[in-house]
Order: sequence, then structure tokens, then C-alpha cells
Amino acid sequence: MELVSDWASHGGRQLVCRHASEAAGGEMTFAVFLPPGAEEGPKPILWYLSGLTCTHANVMEKGEYRRAAAEAGVIVICPDTSPRGDAADDPAYDLGQGAGFYFDATQAPWAGRYNMKTYVTEELPALVAAEFPADMDRQGIFGHSMGGHGALTLALGLPGRFRSVSAFAPIVAPSLVPWGEKALSAYLGPDRAAWRRHDAVAMIEDGGRVDEILVDQGEADSFLDRELRPELLERACAEAGIPLTLRRHPGYDHSYYFISTFMGDHVNFHAERLRR
Repeated sequence: MELVSDWASHGGRQLVCRHASEAAGGEMTFAVFLPPGAEEGPKPILWYLSGLTCTHANVMEKGEYRRAAAEAGVIVICPDTSPRGDAADDPAYDLGQGAGFYFDATQAPWAGRYNMKTYVTEELPALVAAEFPADMDRQGIFGHSMGGHGALTLALGLPGRFRSVSAFAPIVAPSLVPWGEKALSAYLGPDRAAWRRHDAVAMIEDGGRVDEILVDQGEADSFLDRELRPELLERACAEAGIPLTLRRHPGYDHSYYFISTFMGDHVNFHAERLRR
């Protein structure tokens, strides 16, 4: 692992690291915030999964999570959203680089490198556990948009791994919206039954469970009705008996202005559950 940069922030350290990834077939970069006192012993870990077009840097530079994470004593890990370099690509922003969707592709030309589920649930956690003072028994996960989809599906698909899960404006039912249909068909093929294992609403319908979910959604989000459809998650959780706090915010859009406004609430939500 190579340390790319190291900044002091809120009494802790904001790092950017690079490493060779077998899952992604090349170099991957990720951000790590170590809160004050991290050298004194293992700290809870919070994974943030970014949305379409993003790298590790978007939330690191605009997400405003460090003050809350420093006060809560939580490590925050921010992976990239896809393989980079000579990875297969597509001219559209919603497929290929910057659009890994947090599952493992099975279809050419994506198979072999687009293994983002393996990367964020196996390879990167193993590296983090080896290199940082992370308490791997206390993990939470959250994300934005495509990353909110990833946070929900990974938490639902890995029972017991994460003590907490939340999302900003997540894609809750990718099988039913254009972004998701495009990615699922390209990466996984035409079998819609296989898509259900990567669709939060379908996973809940099929028996997937978490203790509770926090979601924030801007009502001025231009993707709300076509791509996000939080009402589908609301209905699925109600029918399954999963406590869902869905907060709708007038005037807020899909941007990091929205995310940064409510970031502290999410970090504190996770910190409270990670302390239990």
C-alpha cells in the first residue's frame, strides 16, 4: 500500500492511499479518515460508497464528514466507484468507469475487473484491517445514489456484517429504473431473476433484513421520480416490518450541498449504533 497524501484535520488525519487490487485488476485509490486517538486502539469503521461519476475524492473534499467523525471517534473509509486505467469503458456517464454499482460483473467486457462487491466487502476490508486500527467487529455502511444502492444491498446481503446502514437519495429498486436496468443488463446479463440479489426492494421482498434504515431524500432532486423512487423502499420496509426513517427535504437536490447538510446526522446515527 502506498500513502499518497496525509493531511491533519479536526485533530485526526485524512489519508489517501493507493494499492494493487486483484479484484479490480489494477491500482485502486481510497480515502481514510483516522479520528483523534486512533493510535490508542481500534476504532469503529464507517464505509461511505459514492455515486455515479465519483471517485474517493468527491466526498472527501465536499462531504464534510470529518468534524462529526472526529467527535464520534469513527474511522471513515471512502473507496472509489469502479476500476480505473484501461478498464472497459462506455461513453455514457452511467456505465463503465465511475459506475461500478457495487456488484461483480459476469458479462464481457466487464467481467474480470468490475468486481466492486468483492473489492468493497473482501479485498479492501482485509487491507484496512491489516494497515489501520480498525475494529472490524463494529462496522457501518452508508452511501449516496448508486452508493446508497450499494450500502443497502450489501447490508441486506451480508447479515451481521454491518451494525448500521443509511443512505442519501439511494437507487432503491434498480431493476425498475433506467440507471439500474442499464447497469444490471450490461454487467449481469438479461436474466432478471439474477438482478434481484442486487436490488434492495427485491431483496427485502425475498426475505433480506436489517435492524433499521435511515434515508434522506431531497424533494427538489431531479432524479427522484424516474431513478430513485423512495416510496418503493418505504412500502417494502412497511410490509417487512423493517424500521425505516425516510426524511424528505423540500428544496434540496441530488448534490453534495444536500449531502453535506445532513452528513453529521448520518455519522452520528452510525456512531451511536457502533458504540452499542
